[in-house]
Amino acid sequence: MKKVLLIALAVVVTAGLVGFMVYKQQSGYTKVLTAKLVKQDLATVVSGTGQIKPKTYVVVGATALGRVTKLYVKEGDLVKKAQTVASIEHVQQEAAVSGQEAAIAAAKTDIAADVAAEKTAAANVEKAKADLEQKKLDWNREQDLYKDGIVAKSDYDAKKAAYDTDVAAVDQAVASLNQAKAQTESLRGHLQMQVATLRSNQNALDLTMATAPFDGIVTNLPVREGETVVPGIQDTNGSVLMTLADMSVVTAEVKVDETDIVNIQLGQPADVTVDAIPGKVFKGHVTLVGDQALLRSTGVATSQSTTGTEEAKDFKVVVTLDSPTSELRPGLSTTAKITTAKKSNVLSLPIQALTMYAPPAPGSNGKVEAASTSTPSATVPAKQGVFLIEKDAHGRQRAKFVPVTTGITGATDIEVLTGLSTGQEVVTGPYKTLRVLKDGALLKKDTEKSVTPANGNS
Repeated sequence: MKKVLLIALAVVVTAGLVGFMVYKQQSGYTKVLTAKLVKQDLATVVSGTGQIKPKTYVVVGATALGRVTKLYVKEGDLVKKAQTVASIEHVQQEAAVSGQEAAIAAAKTDIAADVAAEKTAAANVEKAKADLEQKKLDWNREQDLYKDGIVAKSDYDAKKAAYDTDVAAVDQAVASLNQAKAQTESLRGHLQMQVATLRSNQNALDLTMATAPFDGIVTNLPVREGETVVPGIQDTNGSVLMTLADMSVVTAEVKVDETDIVNIQLGQPADVTVDAIPGKVFKGHVTLVGDQALLRSTGVATSQSTTGTEEAKDFKVVVTLDSPTSELRPGLSTTAKITTAKKSNVLSLPIQALTMYAPPAPGSNGKVEAASTSTPSATVPAKQGVFLIEKDAHGRQRAKFVPVTTGITGATDIEVLTGLSTGQEVVTGPYKTLRVLKDGALLKKDTEKSVTPANGNS
């Protein structure tokens, strides 16, 4: 029994010595998460939320006074250009058109009669001229006979009178012809007036039939059949029939935070998603970048706001979709992810590895603090960089602060321009450890939490 107790005691002592040696060996080490630097594609993405809007829309207003007799469409319907979408009572306008058409028909009949009279007058002129020609021959012959003393003075006078009568008859026939022509022209003028009046009446009738100005979709239908509408100011009650949107060119109008707007430029590509159409991404490009800041609480431009309250601001950005589909409807909630910068196969590191660090100031005996938790020395400014993992002469892993310059930022990674190379291993966390980590500190990898380099693409 005594022997068993001695053996057990020896085992306990040995275990204690081993534990103490392990503890001593590990004391002074800091557990950290690490990641290796890799090359990958990076993209800087700015997100904005808003709604789907057509590039072109029109409010179809009432153009005639009266009761809505028929609505040929309902909200959400697709319409074609020139398609009749609504009608307003038009009994008076139809009567005016019918009466004017009858008046024009009568005027055309009168013109036809006058044209016939004109032809008769022209024939009378020709007949009078033929008679005059005959009378002129008789008169010339009678003059010769009278000079020779063959005919009596009375016969001579009769022939002269007949000739003068035919001269007057020709003049009378010509005057009648001119009068007939003038009458015809007058009737033609009156006909043109009648035609112009018909056009006016027909236009008044056409105004009672509302038609679509382009192919589109009915987005708003505030009136019902039987209601009375009046021509008036746009968007007032009783003057609006419906709103049509041209969905051939569709945009996503989103709001972007003021801190990101400086990076957005015309033509940049964007991925647009719509809440109502999950799993589908619409490609587009930026076509408008607003220059007016909008108050986030009200959406009113700062130039129009009368309050002096400081608050977050957004800017309007319009993304035009490259290939819109019939699924899209105005007003659908949407998110646009705009790629403001993109690089392929660049050296990158996890964003969380980047820190600000101030080296020990002279005379501090090596006691330093991370720049994020203390005010940097005026003579030793904080620098941006990472803690690189390197082995010392005894093979132990130590932290070495390396200043770096960075480029574009992805979703989880950032581009490294100078200071590091592919394959090097850096400290990525934990955050509480990284913010107080010192240059030269002994490190121990936390094998329970491995860090895999993330893809910088969004």
